[in-house]
Amino acid sequence: MKLLNRNFTLILIGQIISLFGNATLRFALPLYLLDRTGSSSLFGIVLACSFIPMVILSPVGGLLADRVNKRNIMVFLDFLTAFLTGLFLLLNGSLSPQALVLIVMMLLSGIQSLYQPSVQASIPFLQEKGNLMTANAIINQVSALANLIGPVLGGIVYEAFGVTQVVLISGICFLLSAVMELFIRIPVNKLPENGSILSIVKGDFAESIHYIHREKPVIQKVIIIVALFNLVLTSMVIVGIPVIIKIHLALSGQLYGYAQGISAAGGLAGGILVGVLANRLRAEKVWKLLLAAAATLLPMALCLLFDAPPMVSYLVIVCCYFLMMVLATMFSVQMLSFVQSEVPGSLIGKVISFVMAMSMCSQPLGQALYGLLFDWAAPQWIILGSMAAAAVIVIASRKAFSHINNTAEENLG
Repeated sequence: MKLLNRNFTLILIGQIISLFGNATLRFALPLYLLDRTGSSSLFGIVLACSFIPMVILSPVGGLLADRVNKRNIMVFLDFLTAFLTGLFLLLNGSLSPQALVLIVMMLLSGIQSLYQPSVQASIPFLQEKGNLMTANAIINQVSALANLIGPVLGGIVYEAFGVTQVVLISGICFLLSAVMELFIRIPVNKLPENGSILSIVKGDFAESIHYIHREKPVIQKVIIIVALFNLVLTSMVIVGIPVIIKIHLALSGQLYGYAQGISAAGGLAGGILVGVLANRLRAEKVWKLLLAAAATLLPMALCLLFDAPPMVSYLVIVCCYFLMMVLATMFSVQMLSFVQSEVPGSLIGKVISFVMAMSMCSQPLGQALYGLLFDWAAPQWIILGSMAAAAVIVIASRKAFSHINNTAEENLG
């Protein structure tokens, strides 16, 4: 089976369109809230709340991916998201911006948590095992490309016309993606349904825990490491970058859009590097990527500490953000490919969704705390504290990654 077969290509095109709309919407709504309120605390709390449905519903996404036609899930959810953007346009002005953005962001988060496991679980059915890392790298490149273009164009449209036009463009993207996905054909590996949806979810959740704990404890260790890293560093970046650019540096939403686009370019570059270096990357060294990602925070903190001119600080932040995303994407693709290669096809949807949920479960807490911290303390000290905590976590986790390599070698043998 060739890498760029018909169905995989259709998934790529659908992903480009859908993720462009998603990236534009996720950029515009929090920026709209920050512009209207100017509150870091409220911004962090809304972002935290928007992550909760993603964590809770990710196991359901895995359940659906293992039991329902994955193509149908993607099509339905894209149509649903298009409908949601229409509701936002109808209700904007009738509800407070805080309530409206919170509701829409939570719904978008829940939809995305159901959508993404279907995309990821479909890849092993459309690719040979030897192509998995390259295919995942391509999917990440598509995501990064959409995340690059979305915020840049979203920032331009937002500054020129406002949030309404941004939401309208996003809705059109979701409609086009849903139509494109109608033509995808993915082999169905439907499992028997025994009991209610709730009992099935609980059973699948328990099965995932048992499988990871008993059969693949190394995956359990990686989940804990990534969850802690997300708590202390990823949450800080998600809340801190927009707050620093918009409030502390007093720069425009358009410049913030450029920053988000450039960070997405870093994700694209990281995906390309993984694809090029797929046969040379070694899992026992992957912890160094996380350590280097933490180190990229140091120049950001120094610029703010020594009160560099706003545009100088902005350029340093953008460059470091780019490099951080290169490193984080390389780590993510390697870990996802490892999980896909270790888990049987009948379990892959539920296990991937479980891994995603547990890895992200710390982010709502982290985002809420960092929102409060950015209203209370100077950003440079928050950044330095985040960097130090992340470095300690990564250095302490080196042995876990050597176990990943040993497991991979056993499977190859």
